[in-house]
Amino acid sequence: MDLNLGPALNVSRETSEKLELYLSLLKKWNPVINLVSQNTLNDAASRHFQDSAQLMDLIPGKSRKLADLGSGGGFPGLVIAILAEESHPELKVTLIESDQRKASFLRTVLRETQVDANVVCKRIMDLPALAADILTARALAPLPALCQFASHHLKPTGIALFPKGKTWGKELEDARAQWQFGYTAHTSKTDADAVVLEIRDLAHD
Repeated sequence: MDLNLGPALNVSRETSEKLELYLSLLKKWNPVINLVSQNTLNDAASRHFQDSAQLMDLIPGKSRKLADLGSGGGFPGLVIAILAEESHPELKVTLIESDQRKASFLRTVLRETQVDANVVCKRIMDLPALAADILTARALAPLPALCQFASHHLKPTGIALFPKGKTWGKELEDARAQWQFGYTAHTSKTDADAVVLEIRDLAHD
């Protein structure tokens, strides 16, 4: 199966093969531990892989440390780790996942694809501050809760990248009632009603 991540990414055959292997492992493990909704697997290229890959364009070149919160099946953090190995080798990716079985899946994909990333099987707020340059999370929690996580784990100069669906405007309103931050809403390349929220200069109101 061709994931068809698009010419803009311009990935090598080796990277493409790693993504294909990831997809095959996702399909193998999903019936057992429900990594993603089963009805999205047939459209995994756009629903999960392309949706995650688009964050690469928003990661500043100087970034060295990315933490993905609630990684689950690895979206977007594991996709970023695979792509970054080729295009941004200085970026070190940490995948945070409190579920032991999902953490085992993430480690299996990393081992099979021979990609260097770190999996931490702990609750997000039980970890010491990660001081990440980039923080990502997809389908994890509403934006006010994500701001709480970001305030703990993001460098003061860092940015958070949070993909959000069509209710993103309401989440933004709720978050701005509790937090001060700058933001940019980047229209999603895979869903016209969705965005990737870029959050910066976060402070409690």
